Amino acid sequence: MKDSVWLYRLYDIAEEFDLAKVEQCLAKDRPTSRLKLTRVRPKSIVIENPPVAVHLGQVNVNIDRKPLTGFLTAKVYDLGVVSLIMRLDLPANISYQELHALALHLYAADLEPVFAEQLNYIKKALTQTYTPSSVQEDFNEDFTLFYFRHWDKTRNPVPILLAENEELSEQTITDTLRNSFSYGNRDLAVITWDSALVYDEDGSTDIPDLLEFALTQLLELRYYDGVLSEELNRMYSHIEEAGSFSWYPRLARYRKITKKLMEIVADVTEITEKVQNSLKVTEDVFYARVYGAALAIFRTQAWNNSIQHKISVIQRTYQMLTAEIENSRAMLVEWAIVLLILLEIILGLLKLF
Repeated sequence: MKDSVWLYRLYDIAEEFDLAKVEQCLAKDRPTSRLKLTRVRPKSIVIENPPVAVHLGQVNVNIDRKPLTGFLTAKVYDLGVVSLIMRLDLPANISYQELHALALHLYAADLEPVFAEQLNYIKKALTQTYTPSSVQEDFNEDFTLFYFRHWDKTRNPVPILLAENEELSEQTITDTLRNSFSYGNRDLAVITWDSALVYDEDGSTDIPDLLEFALTQLLELRYYDGVLSEELNRMYSHIEEAGSFSWYPRLARYRKITKKLMEIVADVTEITEKVQNSLKVTEDVFYARVYGAALAIFRTQAWNNSIQHKISVIQRTYQMLTAEIENSRAMLVEWAIVLLILLEIILGLLKLF
């Protein structure tokens, strides 16, 4: 593993993937593997269903009119996410100024056509293994990671991570470096909301893999928040439409709406729990700190809170519609009783005459 820059693009393209079938499809043409962290003890980190990684080859790109070789890898997660990583190897003995300039140019570079081409390849190769996402919006995340096996700790990584050319304040530098983690003297990880710097003399990629898992969780929570937003809008339209019908057809519509609402709540609750449990750090304290910090920096809890709020709105709407249905049923029963009493009175009077 050389000093390099890793450019991530994560896409939600499916409801879920059958990774056994994914591995079979991709292994026909290219080498594949399952993710495995290298430095963890057994059971200290639990990955429910490790993603399938496939090597896509190399591509030549120009950054600020300078040719760089990119090595492309894709990872397919059972949650429905495809992660594309372009690793750009850095020239040996690259200076700090050159690295800073590269970070600035990468921030403005348009590499989306390259990623789009690779994503189309993955989609075509896996056509038979997934159902496309129900939300039409293109949900994706991008992230940049600077990876070093040789790093001078006296260098200031903040201008590189923020891709910022102007002089930064001490407060900005302090706030950014607050999310720095080191296990020993030969490693370092600095994490921001859209970039990270990882230094590891031994060449371990465990930290990048943990960050990628956190990004996958963020993407999925964003996706299901979008699903619920669409369902809420649809729910309000259906309720308003049902209000224009007469009594009995309106109740029939309400029953249909409540059934759909409970299906949505059950599905989203199940999926979000699966997302949050896709990786569990149980015994490794250092990795737990890094992973927890990444989730906090990426603000996954804010998206989870948004999902829970929307689920709460749906549940309250369900209760309201259910109450109206029950009240209508009770009223119907009362009218039926009144009619039966009237019928009994009428039959009794007829017998008298």
